[in-house]
Amino acid sequence: MKKILKFIKKNFLWLIAFAGLTIFTFIVRRLFTNNISHIDSFVYDHIKWLICPPLTQVFKVITEFGNFYIMTFILIIILITGKDKSFKKYFTINYGLVALLNVFLKSIFERQRPVDINLIVEKGFSFPSGHSMVSFAFYGFLAYYIYHSNLKKPTKYFLIILQGIIVCLIGLSRIYLGAHYFTDVIGGFSITAVYLVLYIKFVYQNQLAKEKEVK
Repeated sequence: MKKILKFIKKNFLWLIAFAGLTIFTFIVRRLFTNNISHIDSFVYDHIKWLICPPLTQVFKVITEFGNFYIMTFILIIILITGKDKSFKKYFTINYGLVALLNVFLKSIFERQRPVDINLIVEKGFSFPSGHSMVSFAFYGFLAYYIYHSNLKKPTKYFLIILQGIIVCLIGLSRIYLGAHYFTDVIGGFSITAVYLVLYIKFVYQNQLAKEKEVK
């Protein structure tokens, strides 16, 4: 048991990437064979009974935390107040890269958005969800940095859990509001897990290693 836990701890990021790739591949295969609508219908049938004006307003606020303007505002605050130049640089690059990746993937799959219920109006293609991808990469990279920071453990874990909850709620809001299918959101999360692990491992960590060598 100890060996298994040690293996998981050592390869945690790679295991996340593998799980993400597996899920994304499963969804894509279903998309290309038009064998995915029953999954989305099943999930939405269990969500739509929750729809009511107060909850709709709550989710409209939550979904804004995955909005370009809100995250850009947060990014600007971090760039102004943050002291770690490497983090600020690669946090910004990460934000731009995942947005470009989303545009690229949407242009490949060209999946139309849901038409049954649209509590908000969105343009563009549906798969994978841009809000899900960008928010996961944005808050996920921030959570990774916080985890390796010098903050006290209670504060550290509180902030990481909070960001995890925000990302999950953003994904849920996209389904509830009818902006995306369930598989759009899960597909966005899964491919971003792969992207983020690769970005952290091969870009960010390599840069930190080079900076340590110079010092």
